[in-house]
Amino acid sequence: MHDIWNPWHGCVKCSEGCQNCYMYFLDRMRDQNGAEIYKTKSGFSYPLQKDRTGHYKIQSGEQIRVCMTSDFFLEEADPWRAEAWDIMRQRSDVVFFLLTKRPQRVRECLPPDWGSGWDNIFFNVTCENQRRADERIPILFDLPFKHKGIMCAPFIGPVSIRQYLSAGQIEQVICGGENYDGARPCNFDWVKSLRQECVDANVTFCFIETGTVFIKDGRRYHLPNKQLQSRMACKSGMNYQGRPIHFDLVDDWGYPIPQEDLYVPHFRANCETCGSKLICNGCSDCGKCL
Repeated sequence: MHDIWNPWHGCVKCSEGCQNCYMYFLDRMRDQNGAEIYKTKSGFSYPLQKDRTGHYKIQSGEQIRVCMTSDFFLEEADPWRAEAWDIMRQRSDVVFFLLTKRPQRVRECLPPDWGSGWDNIFFNVTCENQRRADERIPILFDLPFKHKGIMCAPFIGPVSIRQYLSAGQIEQVICGGENYDGARPCNFDWVKSLRQECVDANVTFCFIETGTVFIKDGRRYHLPNKQLQSRMACKSGMNYQGRPIHFDLVDDWGYPIPQEDLYVPHFRANCETCGSKLICNGCSDCGKCL
């Protein structure tokens, strides 16, 4: 996918949300060990790679999800993080979506020129249940980031964040069920409750997928196909566009980039039934969807 940058791969499980980690499952399918942590080779410099015309493959204004097969603040990745920060510093015209289950490590891992935060970093913490929400969100609030969000995935228990949303720091909330081996159920009542809290606070809410086991109106559904999960999430009508999120992106010289020069996501027919469309970077033009 064109919107993912994995500078390193592999992770160490650290909370109940990690129990049935999708990365571990997919690695097992490839006869690999998800606990083996390594710096990627060709993938590490992805945001700096250019096409044959000399233009960046990742365009100004795109949003890139970082470390989707690891954790950016993983202790084992400490030797590589400064180089990754340097890449994000160079690409001040691109939004980098960071997600962690280790917010307690973040402050010590920030670069020396961080100040009050970089405008092109969107920092998110995972809140798979109420315990982790109450543990991680207060740490999130205390960290110097200009853009903050929450991801309730895998959504394995009811979560209320109304008290946190009222502070005005949270710009986006994402939720989705669990997948693959041993998937724990996601209850639609939890989704509806979380969504209503976001609507009341005018915060964008995105229900990306039901998960393999989905409970709705007391009935238990088994949905092993991820595309079906996404379609069902979209069909539920839960997605809500809240107040706009504005990133002050600048060029190499520090000048603001005109709106007309920023990347505009484009979508195809299949995208219209995808639960992630609201927060998606757009079609990757892979040719599979005509």
